[in-house]
Amino acid sequence: MRKFLVLLSFAGVAIALMLWLRPASTDYANFPPSATGPWIAFGDSLTEGVGSSGGHDYPSVLGGLLGIEILNQGRSGDTTAGGLARVDEITQLQPRTVLLCLGGNDALSQVPRDETLSNLAAIIDRLQSVGSFVVLIGIRSASLRDRNEEYFAQLAKEKRVAYLPDMLRGLAFKPVYMSDAIHPNDQGYALIVARLEKFLRPLLPQLKNVK
Repeated sequence: MRKFLVLLSFAGVAIALMLWLRPASTDYANFPPSATGPWIAFGDSLTEGVGSSGGHDYPSVLGGLLGIEILNQGRSGDTTAGGLARVDEITQLQPRTVLLCLGGNDALSQVPRDETLSNLAAIIDRLQSVGSFVVLIGIRSASLRDRNEEYFAQLAKEKRVAYLPDMLRGLAFKPVYMSDAIHPNDQGYALIVARLEKFLRPLLPQLKNVK
């Protein structure tokens, strides 16, 4: 009986270990993507790389680490309305994966949150309609306490997109990582890249394979 209980205990540990090591389930839309175009980073000045030195914007550094060219489609000052106005330029490229990071300028301009979320939802719909896999990168609200995260997370759940919360988590209000009050420096962008690489690495086999 004692031997049986020991074996049962070992079996329980083994099962728990397998469950812990198993990759998290991914109920994402377009995973793997059916689009076969390039990876694209689509956003505002944080995507463009304002505050970084040449070649240290996050799409360039992340692409180098993942072994994938990521086209930088960041436009300084862009809002979610601006992104929606130019999303058709992006879909024409049939992007396989899109790293979507918009909303910061909406917050700075005091655009109503519902309008921001509606624009983001429409952008995601357009990208998903051409078979793109979308990664929504969260943007904190323009306040000490982030009032955006729960809404971005809910949007990501509704649209079944991958979600990385608060791009500036651990960087905001820390001068060592920031070139100004809004934009990271090279060190800050490097930390963003580290988070994105860790997040994307388990998904990479499905995202790199072109049908």
